[in-house]
Amino acid sequence: MTVAEFLAMLASQGIQVRVQGDKLRYRGSGAKVTPEIHAAIAERKDEILAALQPRNGTDESGPRPMPRDGALPLSFAQQRLWFLDQLQPNSPAYNIHDAITLSGPLDVARLERSFTALVARHEILRTTFTHAAGTNDEQPSQQIAAPEPLSIPLHDLQPLSPEQQFAEVQRLALAEAQQPFDLAHGPLLRIVLLRLASTEHALLITMHHIISDGWSMGIFIRELTTLYLADGAATALPPLTIQYADFAIWQRRRLSPEISGGYLERLLDYWRQQLADAPMFLDLPIDRPRPAVQSFAGGTVTTLLDAELTDQLKRLSQHYHATLFMTLLAALQILLARHTGQQQIVVGTPIAGRTHKALEDLIGFFVNTLALHSDLSDNPTFGELLGRVRTMTLDAYTHQDLPFEQLIDALHPVRDLSRQPLVQVLFAMQNAPAQALELPGLALRPLSSEAAVAK
Repeated sequence: MTVAEFLAMLASQGIQVRVQGDKLRYRGSGAKVTPEIHAAIAERKDEILAALQPRNGTDESGPRPMPRDGALPLSFAQQRLWFLDQLQPNSPAYNIHDAITLSGPLDVARLERSFTALVARHEILRTTFTHAAGTNDEQPSQQIAAPEPLSIPLHDLQPLSPEQQFAEVQRLALAEAQQPFDLAHGPLLRIVLLRLASTEHALLITMHHIISDGWSMGIFIRELTTLYLADGAATALPPLTIQYADFAIWQRRRLSPEISGGYLERLLDYWRQQLADAPMFLDLPIDRPRPAVQSFAGGTVTTLLDAELTDQLKRLSQHYHATLFMTLLAALQILLARHTGQQQIVVGTPIAGRTHKALEDLIGFFVNTLALHSDLSDNPTFGELLGRVRTMTLDAYTHQDLPFEQLIDALHPVRDLSRQPLVQVLFAMQNAPAQALELPGLALRPLSSEAAVAK
């Protein structure tokens, strides 16, 4: 296995490796960084250090604080969501929602101070998106508001019976999840507290995807816990070295054709070759006419894999020197080929997109989508296909820096408002570091609510 393949395999398991001086730093949840992985990284330290050195012609020093004296650009991913919002305003399709029940004595004022400190800490939580002021430029820019005290709306449901409370909590949670945001005026973070009894509450947190992602939600919860323990004191957390707007500026410079030293073109060349025979659309069988404009209406179907089957899948993966992700992806692509009758199958997968240490503790929209293309035209065995998927996935991770939005622009697909180009099926392994909200004197548990949109 080459060093690039080794690093990509680590990335596929949620482990990120970086250079700090002449040392390697790597991070993953405790369950992922096994003694075997520690040993493998140590054995290949010199190779990894050489591979991760700055590339000529690219800005590999990482994002740094930038002046706020001009229009602040959006990242490529943000710009795509902004344009989608212009096409379909008032859509809840890209809302991120979390609901938590809190049992025990809750200090509401302390919670408000904690949220206030968190929003003050992360500029992105008080950012809106509009055209640059005083210009006719069609490109949007980020507008960062000054920090202000945050007040949490409180709904008192104590007069209701337990059955009525349950129904009202579900109704309010769904209403919050489906309430659209105004990207131009904000705020793009909403917090609502429901009081069920003097020592029983439900906390509803909703934000727009343009300011957050799955990894960010873990940061949000972890830092909220720290701030609550410190009574909202901002000094409880180390200062951030950069903000999301700094990342957006750096990303655009790094992938600028004029200053990337050919790096952008190398990324584009790889993806054009990888997707040369890929279809823009999967012909999935549907039981009703496709609407002219995609509505994003959706639902959730839950299926459990028992322990025996899970163990068998893990053993199968080990036999072919693949990860569980690769094995399940190969199986999904076979299933899609069977149902579509197509032999070229593209499945998207999200990747954290936090390729520099300064981004690890930053809230923002960093996630990128990789388009994973497999060719089944020669009727491969499952082992043969899994080998191809393994190679293809590892290569894709080493070329992950190209934003999906730029890939789509480069492919010039035929636009169809009824569905997204290139990727209509997304496969995600939820391996971002999980973070439970832990507040003193309170027992917390997630509040389940049915998803009603497809992203």
